[in-house]
Amino acid sequence: QVQLVESGGGLVQAGGSLRLSCAASGRTFSRDHMGWFRQAPGKEREFVALITWSYQHTYYSDPVKGRFIISRDNAKNTVYLQMTALKPEDTAVYYCAADGRPLDLATMKAGGMDYWGKGTLVTVSS
Repeated sequence: QVQLVESGGGLVQAGGSLRLSCAASGRTFSRDHMGWFRQAPGKEREFVALITWSYQHTYYSDPVKGRFIISRDNAKNTVYLQMTALKPEDTAVYYCAADGRPLDLATMKAGGMDYWGKGTLVTVSS
């Protein structure tokens, strides 16, 4: 059974940092594109970051560019999201996602990913 389990969320003050982890199990994800998405209260889920399986190219949404870094450790079947300079507007449930199909950035950024975790809550206080 394929599972993605996020961890590392919590309460942090504005300007602080957090590192989210997403542990994948059920099969190897080394040839999957891995992404992070978030959903703030009362808002739709939005793309945050994506890392490809080959060459580990990274893509970010404009609101997080320069503050968040996505990375992966294929040996551990884990993807990370290092978040710095956090703002109250970063408050959201953060979801990990995976997709083994050929890269389709537009579709994937729109949430068209095969596998999803259940999310971890990040709360940034002002």
